Amino acid sequence: MKRNNNLLPIWICILCMGCQLPSPQKKIQEEAVRIYSERQLFVDDYIVETLSEGAGYRLHQPQIKEVVFETDAPWEGSYSNYNSIFKDGDIFRMYYRGWHRGTKGELTHDMVWCYAESKDGIHWVKPDLGLFEFNGSKNNNIILASRQFGDFKFTFADNMTVFKDHNPGVSPDALYKAFVDLRKQKPDWSLLVFHSPDGIHWTPANGSTPVLTQYEGSYDSQNTAFWDSAKNEYRAYWRFFGRDSLRAIRTGTSKDFIHWDNRKDIQYTDTLSEPMYTNGIIPYYRAPQIYIGFPARYLDRKWSASMKALPELKEREGRSITNPRYGTAITESLLIASHDGVTFKRWNEAFLRPGIERNGAWNYGHQYIGWSFLETPSGLEGAPNEISLYASESLWTGESSTLRRYTIRLDGFVSINAPMSGGRLLTKPFVFKGKKLSLNFSTSALGSIRVEIQDTAGKAFPGFSMDDCPPVFGDTVDRTVTWNNGSDVSALQGKEVRLLYEIKDGDLYSFYFRGG
Repeated sequence: MKRNNNLLPIWICILCMGCQLPSPQKKIQEEAVRIYSERQLFVDDYIVETLSEGAGYRLHQPQIKEVVFETDAPWEGSYSNYNSIFKDGDIFRMYYRGWHRGTKGELTHDMVWCYAESKDGIHWVKPDLGLFEFNGSKNNNIILASRQFGDFKFTFADNMTVFKDHNPGVSPDALYKAFVDLRKQKPDWSLLVFHSPDGIHWTPANGSTPVLTQYEGSYDSQNTAFWDSAKNEYRAYWRFFGRDSLRAIRTGTSKDFIHWDNRKDIQYTDTLSEPMYTNGIIPYYRAPQIYIGFPARYLDRKWSASMKALPELKEREGRSITNPRYGTAITESLLIASHDGVTFKRWNEAFLRPGIERNGAWNYGHQYIGWSFLETPSGLEGAPNEISLYASESLWTGESSTLRRYTIRLDGFVSINAPMSGGRLLTKPFVFKGKKLSLNFSTSALGSIRVEIQDTAGKAFPGFSMDDCPPVFGDTVDRTVTWNNGSDVSALQGKEVRLLYEIKDGDLYSFYFRGG
């Protein structure tokens, strides 16, 4: 038989493969994450290698606060929602839909879009803008309604989502941008771009031509967009109907906010199939490499004894006359997070439940979280700032709807939690820049957190072992970790390291390296 010399290199490779394969340590080094000074949260497993003993993820819910806004003007009404809320210099801006549905779900006036502002995120003012006429008067805060723009007649907007453009090259006349859904304008199911120099006076962009059409999505929801400073491009998220006509979310990117590429359906790390009514996605301002969203979960639970036991049965039955789901659908908000903007960790437990039964709760449109975060002072004197979120309430039940404020600690969406018996968190290998390690954490009076800095083989660096770290305890959003020889970790920056946390009766919300 003729010898096949071509097989010789293969046999040599097989015989020698033990010396050719990378060692486990080399493999770990190749996977080290460059976090540098970026704040690390636990909204997904991006930085987490293992959790052991009693350690686990804990999803935290916002704390209910006061009603801060009511849409009680004649041009507003009981189905006013889809709020865009953001800080702009010394003020907070809010944009929202003005719309009214009667007791049977019928519409009583055309949809308009309105503006309000605040200095503290709690007390809101509706300025008299004098731009659009409603019932014979321009004394209102309407910023967008039916109007002729040259040859283009703007007749109906199902939603309008506004943001301030932080692109360094933005044109002054387009400093504020908005996606507007022209669902009732031909061509049907399309997104148009509006822009403004001051956030008040708006005109259509791109020659009034839609930038996304019925072939890319459905859009009858709050469609969000922003300048992604971490990736130097615009990113958008919009509604489409996926498999089995399930409400879902699609994303795309753009360099000019007009031409959209890289269109992808967002994916989840879980396998549940459930409708996402809104998306609420935006880079988290304290860690802009992370996208965080608060999509509304939509459930039609049909008529049952429990459905009839919920608040305001009479109003629920009245809405069902127009469409059965108007009375039996329930909404609440979830938490999702991603590092690439496409694949998201979805926390299946509700982030914002409907809450204790009361009038104005447990209905269709309840607990839509406005887009997006506001950092506001704590109501507790001496405490650090907190995050305010705003959710819709009392829709379809009277002549107006309301907006309720909720608060959560900075970075406080998810923690690594452990009981008094203890738990351990081991991070993935990473490279950092900085002189000090800072934690956002909370413990009981008896609880504690200790930290060990290891090499990629799991060996503690001299002076940074667990035994070298005095217990850290308290409740703060920014505490420097110290070891027996001090807090300076700059000798380790640029190296591939791991952190091993020992947690007892405490929560770790985030960490970062500073002062590099």
